[in-house]
Amino acid sequence: MSLKAIHVLFIVASTLLALGFSGWGFSHYLSSEGAAVDLAYGIGSAAAGIGLVVYGCYFLKKLKNISFL
Repeated sequence: MSLKAIHVLFIVASTLLALGFSGWGFSHYLSSEGAAVDLAYGIGSAAAGIGLVVYGCYFLKKLKNISFL
């Protein structure tokens, strides 16, 4: 497995983790015991997830001529 493939794998895993944590933060905020910090977690994680998607697209576009093997 090449360095490019491992990098893409980590970007995908990080994106899923950030978006999952964002969903948890928003759902916990909407529950009866939610606090403002949960909303901040949700917004920050959503921003990180969106940033990771943008970075992943940039990375794949930049290294499109390099093989995954």
